[in-house]
Amino acid sequence: MRNSSATVAESLAAFVATLDPAAIPAEVRDKARLHLLDSIGIAYAASPLDYARKACAGLAALDSGEYAVIGMPHKLALRDSVLMNGMLIHGLEYDDTAIRGRIHPSAFGIPAALGAGAFARANGRELLTAYIVGMECAIRIGAATRGGFSPAGFNAVGVVGAFGSTLVAGRLLGLDAERLTMAQGIAYSTAAGNREFTAADSWTKRFEAGWPAASAITAAMLAKEGFIAPRTAYEGKFGVFNTYLNSPAAPADVAAITAGLGQTWEFSRTLIKLRPSCFFNHPVINATLAVVGAHALNPDDIVRIRALLPAAAIDTVCEPRAEKLAPRDIAAAQFSVYFSAACAAIKGRFTLGEMDLPTLKNPAIQALAAKVEYAVDPDSKFPAHYSGGVEIFMRDGRQLSAREDVNASSPEKPLPAAAIEEKFIANAQRAMPFEQACALRDRLLAIESCRDVRELALGFGANPTQHREPAAKNQIMRRN
Repeated sequence: MRNSSATVAESLAAFVATLDPAAIPAEVRDKARLHLLDSIGIAYAASPLDYARKACAGLAALDSGEYAVIGMPHKLALRDSVLMNGMLIHGLEYDDTAIRGRIHPSAFGIPAALGAGAFARANGRELLTAYIVGMECAIRIGAATRGGFSPAGFNAVGVVGAFGSTLVAGRLLGLDAERLTMAQGIAYSTAAGNREFTAADSWTKRFEAGWPAASAITAAMLAKEGFIAPRTAYEGKFGVFNTYLNSPAAPADVAAITAGLGQTWEFSRTLIKLRPSCFFNHPVINATLAVVGAHALNPDDIVRIRALLPAAAIDTVCEPRAEKLAPRDIAAAQFSVYFSAACAAIKGRFTLGEMDLPTLKNPAIQALAAKVEYAVDPDSKFPAHYSGGVEIFMRDGRQLSAREDVNASSPEKPLPAAAIEEKFIANAQRAMPFEQACALRDRLLAIESCRDVRELALGFGANPTQHREPAAKNQIMRRN
């Protein structure tokens, strides 16, 4: 329970600085290892992409360093490597999601943990503990806004990530509760992220995942040396809840950040994606695949598709319709319900293999996308689950439908560890040979036996001539 006289930052700092690792349930630690694995695999899959190469080249031109970047030949200064790793993890819209927090926690949490852990020469158990407690706090902070950052024009990953990653870094850098309180106040001055990336082709959404983790290193080190900051970064007159939201969060919502902290683990509801797309699109994609597959539909015979989504999804994947109908790059397409439904119907699948320019420009997909409409789903289970469905109208008069009310990876529909491992192997093979991917998987799943995070992190870089397996030849090997 929170001390009634303590600020939110003071309560979170006390929790993060003093929690005994043994107090974290075994199932939460097991889940955290899989999220670490998933995040690193996504970063490897993103490393060959144009945005990644250009971003890393820009950072490398500023300065070199001793810290590896996942899947890249460059070694950068600490904070630049952390920034780059965040951009890689978030770059494919394939990273994990906290449905209540409305954030992608590992996009900033894993880079912060790897960077601060390597700098502090922490061991793997310490890294995992810091990652878990920092993400637990971040999810709770995000949940307190009830999705309010997006309508106000802010990207919750950039704003909430500043606080969550600072708590991760602060724990690994040995800050006590007082200094960790100060670190959150400093982090508030760096908390930024906006949704203007939706207006045109833009790579800034990726940047807004890495920047919080990089700024966290600065905030934690300044606080460690005694830098003074406000204690009321959250609930103060000009705190984040009164400044960044159109309607300030209710006192009860703010109090909920620390209610049950350490007893109820919000991290346990964090979701791992099986589709490289905005999670709002997943039930539409899955329902489309189900209908087309069950009835062996010829997409040419589809007259129209009605996608059913929660009201919260409309401004993210449906509107403005003209722009969502004609995405100019694959990143924009991942936020289009029209592309998502059409691609699933035409291709009969929706994987990273479809996230390319030929698919984006496919005339059949573009033609079918124009036949997709949307409606607010009266039976939506959001925000308990990402739910939705489709109604497909055929030329012969048939009306076929399917829906998904409970999304995969939720506590009610958990993913087997083998599925997450297979996703990692498929992603990692885009940047390394199969055997190397399997060996890395095993090291990451044994993270708590790692004696020095720096030695582990140094192995994440790539040789400039490193072999890359073609995606079509990816193999999967399960562990015994």
